[in-house]
Amino acid sequence: MSAQAKTRRLTAVDIAGRKGGDKIVSLTAYHAHTAGIVDQYCDFILVGDSLGMVMHGLETTVPVTLEMMILQGHAVMRGSTKALVVVDMPFGSYEESPEQAFRNASRILKETMAGAIKMEGGTHMAETTAFLVQRGIPVMGHVGLTPQAVNTMGGFRVQGRGDEGQAVVEADARAISDAGAFAIVMEGIIEPVARRITESIPTVTIGIGASPACDGQILVLEDMLGLNDWVPKFVKKFGSLRDHIEDSVKAYTEAVRDGSFPGPDHVYKPKKD
Repeated sequence: MSAQAKTRRLTAVDIAGRKGGDKIVSLTAYHAHTAGIVDQYCDFILVGDSLGMVMHGLETTVPVTLEMMILQGHAVMRGSTKALVVVDMPFGSYEESPEQAFRNASRILKETMAGAIKMEGGTHMAETTAFLVQRGIPVMGHVGLTPQAVNTMGGFRVQGRGDEGQAVVEADARAISDAGAFAIVMEGIIEPVARRITESIPTVTIGIGASPACDGQILVLEDMLGLNDWVPKFVKKFGSLRDHIEDSVKAYTEAVRDGSFPGPDHVYKPKKD
């Protein structure tokens, strides 16, 4: 197959052009095999720093490193062909200065060949967002509940409550939109505020615990599949993967112990002369 005949990946420009149009669908992925499944249905795949909690059992995303994000970004790119792949900038890799952010963002894009990066933060990250966009790096913003700021937020708290909270979230979204982000993830924001933001800014909004009015939605794949016992209020379990895995492991264990596995079909036999 020639290079020209290969499937063209969606780009940040494609996603940005979906404002007010068909709903944008996204899930996280951290492995090549899950990326291959998600790629068939989603418009973009997020290699989220939630991998620290989902894959490594960390309590927050704060300890996740740039090297961890690049490694899993490689895997997701190898497993996908169609969806835009967006890689999270982990805590400590972009907050110091626009120059630091550009250095690390360009490293992610060069080493993984992903199509965009995502950064958390509102008005205080607008300058950095603009700096990256002006230098050719597609930026997805992230406002509202920003997990990397869990230590200063006092936990995973819903955002946008009260007049002050509403004003802060709206100002954050406008600032990141004005800075040139092609899309903004809005997490843990009360519905009326998330709806109002979506209707008032030209940038595509991606909801997670926000509003059905958002231009698209994203969930953590493992949460949606029911792999975790507990999930946030905004997650609907579309599967029961944890139960299926447990049943399969139990059946395997019993088969090994009662001698029924491996059976005749699972061993190599001598070749006949």
